[in-house]
Amino acid sequence: MTAFPPDLSDRPRGEWLAALRKLGQQRGFARPLGHGHAAILIEEGDTLLVSFESMSAVEALSTTRTPLGFDMVGREGWSCLSMLSHGDTWFRAPEVYTFLDQLTDEGFFDQYDRVIFQGAGPCGYAAATFSVAAPGARLFLIQPQATLDPRIAGWDDRFLSDRRRDFTTRYGFAPDMVRAALHAALLYDPYQRYDAMHAALFHGPNVARHQLPHFGGTLMNDLLELDLWAPLLVAVADDRLDTATFASALRARRDHLAYLRELLAFLDSRDRTALSRQLCEYVLARQDVQRFRRRLDQILATHKAESARERADRDRDQPPRLGTG
Repeated sequence: MTAFPPDLSDRPRGEWLAALRKLGQQRGFARPLGHGHAAILIEEGDTLLVSFESMSAVEALSTTRTPLGFDMVGREGWSCLSMLSHGDTWFRAPEVYTFLDQLTDEGFFDQYDRVIFQGAGPCGYAAATFSVAAPGARLFLIQPQATLDPRIAGWDDRFLSDRRRDFTTRYGFAPDMVRAALHAALLYDPYQRYDAMHAALFHGPNVARHQLPHFGGTLMNDLLELDLWAPLLVAVADDRLDTATFASALRARRDHLAYLRELLAFLDSRDRTALSRQLCEYVLARQDVQRFRRRLDQILATHKAESARERADRDRDQPPRLGTG
């Protein structure tokens, strides 16, 4: 049996897009949704992953230059409906609404034993809000926005030009839409202020928020580099991503340099020099990383200079000894 997904990494952009369409036509369907979106179905097993991804993310993150959801076809035997966008659109387009309405009306989602919606950032917003089309679905949301409606999220100034998109009509406010889900796992870094504020808007008995402190603003990249994205997604599908399972998976961060650099920057910003030193020594005991080597040398040099000053101060303040002769 031919391995799936195929490697399209060497295709020119035009051929690459044509190859993606052909895969859908051969194994399910491929439908353009206006000028900015497309849907590609790969039919395989009785579990359906609905994966929202941007074309730029596919090109940047996938080693085969195929939607990440395709990996779960080959790895787990799932079916995959890849919802693709040209750029960060939050999938706010009438053609997308109409397409998902049609799938619901046709009972498309009902033919699968399990349905999982997943996405990150703007695609995480889309996965959350459009999950209402398949009540009872499981959700895997990575740094999702709740809305860009300035009346609700006016404090988020990262996407000012995108506020012109309509977040007030159908499929609008993501936290309301997830209420129909069986459960939603939401991942975010609590030290990323805006991500944490959006996460706080998602609440309810079916929402579990999982924190990844000191990972920064590119959680999807980190999860892929740590080989955690697929295992966590499977845990969501199997209804077993609880606090203990999540904490156990995150042990992999102990040797993840991106995380360790972020943690060191955090400790330095809080003047936690003793902890910074311990972290540098921990990293350097495992591998020689110049950034941590330089920081440790700085800490040790500063400590040595401070110790010298303290000894000089003590000698200066000590009263002279009286002679005994």
